Amino acid sequence: VVSTQSTGTTAPNEGVYVHGLFLDGASWDRKNAKLAEQAPKVLFVPLPVIHMFAVNNASPGGKIKDPNLYMCPIYKKPRRTDLTFITSVFLRSTQQPEHWIMRAVALLCDIK
Repeated sequence: VVSTQSTGTTAPNEGVYVHGLFLDGASWDRKNAKLAEQAPKVLFVPLPVIHMFAVNNASPGGKIKDPNLYMCPIYKKPRRTDLTFITSVFLRSTQQPEHWIMRAVALLCDIK
């Protein structure tokens, strides 16, 4: 997740800026740039612009180096199927990934 000042009209040197994603099942702590608990009666939370680029951050055994990174799936629509799955991104958190897995946290491109 990047600040709004750095996402002007110029493209990044590597990767792309992605905007328009919504968090389902969690909230976003803008101050600390981490996942947070979902507020009551709030279904979807807009995620700030994220800078997506390829990084090899997994160990040879497939384990993630940082235990507080949640591998969040991105879907096209709220109906989560293998046909609407796009990819996954790592989001920072203070909780273990299992915490967010049990809450079925995902990113959505469209909330209709």
